[in-house]
Amino acid sequence: MEEESMEEEGGGGGSISSSSSYEALMDDQNHNNWEAAEAAAAGGGRSGYGQQPLPPSPLSPVESRGECTPRGGLDPPEDFEMQMLSEAAHGPGKGCETAPGKGRDSAGINLNINPSASKFLMNVITIEDYKSTYWPKLDSAIDQLLTQSPGDYIPISYEQIYSCVYKCVCQQHSEQMYSDLIKKITNHLERVSKELQASPPDLYVERFNVALGQYMGALQSIVPLFIYMNKFYIETKLNRDLRNDLIKLFTEHVAEKHIYSLMPLLLEAQSTPFWISPSTMANIVKGLYMLRPEWVQMAPALFSKFIPNILPPAVESELEEYAAQDRKLQQELIQEGFSRGDQSRKRPGEELTYNGSASCASSRGCR
Repeated sequence: MEEESMEEEGGGGGSISSSSSYEALMDDQNHNNWEAAEAAAAGGGRSGYGQQPLPPSPLSPVESRGECTPRGGLDPPEDFEMQMLSEAAHGPGKGCETAPGKGRDSAGINLNINPSASKFLMNVITIEDYKSTYWPKLDSAIDQLLTQSPGDYIPISYEQIYSCVYKCVCQQHSEQMYSDLIKKITNHLERVSKELQASPPDLYVERFNVALGQYMGALQSIVPLFIYMNKFYIETKLNRDLRNDLIKLFTEHVAEKHIYSLMPLLLEAQSTPFWISPSTMANIVKGLYMLRPEWVQMAPALFSKFIPNILPPAVESELEEYAAQDRKLQQELIQEGFSRGDQSRKRPGEELTYNGSASCASSRGCR
């Protein structure tokens, strides 16, 4: 009986210990579930049962300064750009508001930038701005450059004109600006051509020389002012050069229309010494050769007097012919009233020096 009672007590004790261990196990499980639930609530549901909560994500440079950061799915560059625009419009730390009813990761953006502020920030030049503000400045400067006389002072700001061209090129108005420039200069050259046609013959050559020199002088200022348009539009997209295009305009609208009236007058002036000043003749002949070298064929002898290597090279077999041409020219000048002067009036000792040098040159042993 005592053994049975002991066995019953032992069995009872085993059941008590097993029930107590089961309760401890359930308490641990409940405790773990409670910690996991708290971690999930604190971390936005990122941790589950039996997992350690994830560490907080590092703050961005904008968040570390205490500023709001949009997290609406924008890429980092767009995110930063929108943040900077917001700060520019509303001040640092303003312009971003959290959307109502959303969590920490769902911050929205509320940018209230007026059109004038955004236009100023982006430096936008519309086509209306170009036509009303920028091109009128360029148009006035080109007018003054095309009509200035050599040595005149022009009260324009080259820095301002250069800046206008630069801004228009950066805002993609190069094509429109090039078209306006060509149209402007074409209209000017057509007026010059009409004025030359109305000139009397005795003033025709001189006025053509003035028009040519004035235009070439203007190009020395116009081409540098439009250097950005030339570099980033004409050379890149059109594969041409601004100076060559403007010279071609003068050739087409002025020189080609007057070459057949100008050349006979130049040939007549060549046969009449000093009817046209040598400097005017040289400027016109060199200018025509620069505009179109093929015009040399119209008067090779005339062009050869001012431009080297126009005629074929001299050959020994034609030396007598060259000497005859020189003698003929001298006779024509004498007949026109140009004398060689008194050849007997020489400086004292000059004849002796000349004769002595000539005799020394004819003697092989002279030293």
